[in-house]
Amino acid sequence: MRKKILVAVIAVMALTNLAMAQDAPADNGGKWQFRLRGIVVSPDESADIEAIGGDVDISTSIVPEFDITYFFDDNWSMELILGTTKHDVKAVETAVGEIDLGHVWLLPPTLTGQYHFTGGNLVPYVGAGVNLTLFYGVDEGPTVDDIDYDTAVGFALQGGFDYMLNDKWFLNFDVKKLFLNTTATVDATTALGATVGADVDINPWIFGFGVGIKL
Repeated sequence: MRKKILVAVIAVMALTNLAMAQDAPADNGGKWQFRLRGIVVSPDESADIEAIGGDVDISTSIVPEFDITYFFDDNWSMELILGTTKHDVKAVETAVGEIDLGHVWLLPPTLTGQYHFTGGNLVPYVGAGVNLTLFYGVDEGPTVDDIDYDTAVGFALQGGFDYMLNDKWFLNFDVKKLFLNTTATVDATTALGATVGADVDINPWIFGFGVGIKL
């Protein structure tokens, strides 16, 4: 975990230094941008489950999301997204059949460095950055005693565009891919007489559409 956090910090520092090393700010230099989006979080999940084998099924979630962007100049910016999602979880195709693992809430703040292609009302952009995901509000379901999810540090890729309605207001479409892994420890002593560990890849796609303002 410490190694992952160190890599994440280095990546953020590198993105920030790259942005600040560009030419002096132009029209958008020092400007803030805020968006409110509706997002679809669709996990591309898989798992390596000890002892009983099988795989994992994690539900799709649709939630509101708020993000903040700071422009260093016309092209380079940093974006922080803020939101939280609830997902139902099942272990499937195991040696003991399907196991309801209840639900869990994810808090995944994600920081990306972005490059914007300016030149008209349509402003495409690409980005990359880091993600920290916290798991909370765990409901372990009816068949297990307890579930613990490790905090995860991952990486993010991003693409999208803003469509300027005027000098301040715009529409936004955004796609992100998070590379996210956690270790889940399932206490199934009552049902199975054992505690089972699982290495879980969540790796969600995040599709967002919303409205924003530039200040």
